Amino acid sequence: MTNGKSAMRERILIAGGKVYDHDGDIHNPPVMDIAIDGGKITGVSPATDANPALRTGFDRVIDASRKLVLPGFFNAHYHSHDTLLKGSFETISLDLWGSYAMPPAYPRRSKEELRLRTLVGAVECLRSGITTVQDMTTLTPFDEDDLDVVLNAYDEVGIRCIFAPQFANVPRAKTRVFYDELIPAGEMWRLSSGVRQFPEGSDIVARLGQAIKDRRGRHALVDFAIGPSSPETCTRDVWEKLGRLSRDENIPIYTHVYENKGMTHIARESFREHRGSLIHWLSDLGVLGPRCTFAHSVWLRDDEMDLLAKAGANVVINPVGNLKTRSGVAPARALLERGVNVGLGCDNCSCGDAQNMYQAMKLFTLLAAICDAEEGPPLAGDALRAATLSGAATAGRTDLGAIKPGMRADLSIIDLSDISFVPLNSVARQLVYTEAGRAVHTVLVDGRVVVEDRRIKTVDEAKLADDVAAVMPALRADLDAVRNRLAPILPCLCKAQRRTWKSDIGINRFVAQECP
Repeated sequence: MTNGKSAMRERILIAGGKVYDHDGDIHNPPVMDIAIDGGKITGVSPATDANPALRTGFDRVIDASRKLVLPGFFNAHYHSHDTLLKGSFETISLDLWGSYAMPPAYPRRSKEELRLRTLVGAVECLRSGITTVQDMTTLTPFDEDDLDVVLNAYDEVGIRCIFAPQFANVPRAKTRVFYDELIPAGEMWRLSSGVRQFPEGSDIVARLGQAIKDRRGRHALVDFAIGPSSPETCTRDVWEKLGRLSRDENIPIYTHVYENKGMTHIARESFREHRGSLIHWLSDLGVLGPRCTFAHSVWLRDDEMDLLAKAGANVVINPVGNLKTRSGVAPARALLERGVNVGLGCDNCSCGDAQNMYQAMKLFTLLAAICDAEEGPPLAGDALRAATLSGAATAGRTDLGAIKPGMRADLSIIDLSDISFVPLNSVARQLVYTEAGRAVHTVLVDGRVVVEDRRIKTVDEAKLADDVAAVMPALRADLDAVRNRLAPILPCLCKAQRRTWKSDIGINRFVAQECP
């Protein structure tokens, strides 16, 4: 197996494939050659079949005839901490799912489990053409040695990562609508394992900022961001410190906002002096700007979308997870029409169950059909841009997401002989509406081949499966313990969900106009 950190850089020519260009013919792209040197695209030119001499001087020539070369996908919202819980839940409300699946519900995980869960998620991403993940991982407790285990696993597998440690400092019951009212005070302990992420009184931002500074430049394919869980889960002083850290160190901020109706209800009630808006609150604090990315953003009001556009902030829509957690449909068209930069994410493995950008792109476009009466964005080309260039822009990466000279060579090569593309009527539409990831043949990250002939080259997948099987009994036992711990208050959690569903917050992001 090769290693993402130590693999030798080759001068590569990808020869004779259709090359996708966001600004060109997205339905029938031209056949081109792509020259790669030092992990960078150095040339894109008409195919040189007629003059083989032009293909000399390369360490390797990849024959891309009957194939499509596509920019690598940028999974702009993802959490590696629950990859081993895929398939554990049916459709479930977001708050209830979080009670079962999120790291604060569990004891501290072993270093072996941390490594394996990181590899599992990364391998699945690579196999479906995702070359960058924005990993908003929660480590409970936060420990620098555990952090290094995760980052070293990313080196091992060879995927690009924007790593943002996720945290919160407001008690969970305070960030869930009606929990304080409906759950008896003596039963609140059931909402977590009792393991604190940070010792009481910690300067969380200072500690995370130092951990990031100490590791910048240590990992070839890892950049850093910071991940406050959501505006309402962190106190004002934390957000003020985050704003300074982001400005001083040019560190992106990734957070969740208005993922479900309950989060929005809290904003409307608890932030009245800021127009009942978390977006206006962050703007008033001086935090809102181009380095801010808001995952989900399902329940945004028009004035909040206007403010995001004015501030140059980013949104990442996660349509699969939003549907499975009954959270609603994000206003994709309204955001695009305002000029907001919109990326796409696959979110958690235990609520979306698949790190597959093809699923996300398809739902991104199709959900507009149940929200808007007339044709319009997002169309197939919009979905491909959101899955590549726009996602990269959330991290300030202008060198990812397109196939142009000077861009990093993060690419996937799609087999157009796959039945998904027979006949080939439109590359863009068939990628978005027909393909599911099966035709991904080869994947390059920073000019290194990490998937070839549909096989991962950096990880022994059979051994990975065996190693995961060895840690699963402990994880399943802990999941059973979480279910048992929550069982006595489950009626309270469900009652809170029903009350939230029926509450009026002025807008509706569900298809049904009347709630049961």
